[in-house]
Amino acid sequence: MARKARVEFDGALYHVLERGDRQEIIFRDDADRRRFLETLGEACERTGWRVHAYVLMSNHYHLMLETPQANLVAGMRWFQTTYTARFNRRHRLSGHLFQGRYKAVVVDPEERGYFVTVSDYIHLNPVRARMISLEERLFDYRWSSYPGYVASKERSAWLEADRVLGELGLRDDAEGRRRYAERMRSRAVEELAGRAEADGVAELRRGWCVGGAGFRERMLRLLETAAERLGRRRSSPRDASVRRDHGLDGAERLLAEGLDRLALRAEDLPGLKKGDARKAALAAHIRARTAVPNQ
Repeated sequence: MARKARVEFDGALYHVLERGDRQEIIFRDDADRRRFLETLGEACERTGWRVHAYVLMSNHYHLMLETPQANLVAGMRWFQTTYTARFNRRHRLSGHLFQGRYKAVVVDPEERGYFVTVSDYIHLNPVRARMISLEERLFDYRWSSYPGYVASKERSAWLEADRVLGELGLRDDAEGRRRYAERMRSRAVEELAGRAEADGVAELRRGWCVGGAGFRERMLRLLETAAERLGRRRSSPRDASVRRDHGLDGAERLLAEGLDRLALRAEDLPGLKKGDARKAALAAHIRARTAVPNQ
């Protein structure tokens, strides 16, 4: 069966979920978890992604991911392929690590409250999984963005907490972070008590879109357009690699800047040797800042 198209647009917000192949673990130890977060940071550098929340469980992960440019597919391809290669190399394995296609629920980025809903759902995953109890602090679960929310020194450079805190009327300072921790303690109690889900949680678990009727209608139109484009790419394979390349404009800009700094012209490149240090430097510069394929 052909894969369905993804909804992509500038400024899109997603709840991304991916599991291990056959439900197997994707993090064997803390070194794997650190490598995953390092790879996520590299993906953000390449794509411009903004990560608002994350959690690493044993056999799956969750991300709340904003894409200022419409590059979810290209970025996720690089991110998951790169982590898989690093995991397999470290553990002397081969083959798939993740179970097929990741789930990406598109969330209305303009509707107030959804940033909080998604971040709460992600941060409370260890509580729902009974990986921590009420006698323990949510802060003690190291492998989520929650410690970065309540202690700024624990925050990765690519993690953004201000949007979620802002929706709660909190400042990103010591007092605001303290109040956020108190709120999350109460939410953990509610979660373990099995109280009613917040609005939007059911859609996060089972749906493909979280938002009001107008937002859903716009997403359906985008999905129809994306499906039409996907069909055209499948019927025209030569054109497909270019159309999929959401980072092409950025790569061309970086190439032009690099050529200027090296006092080279584009027409000089074919005449340089394959291993020329200047060509290698240009390639490394572009790969570190975009999600374009090697070609």
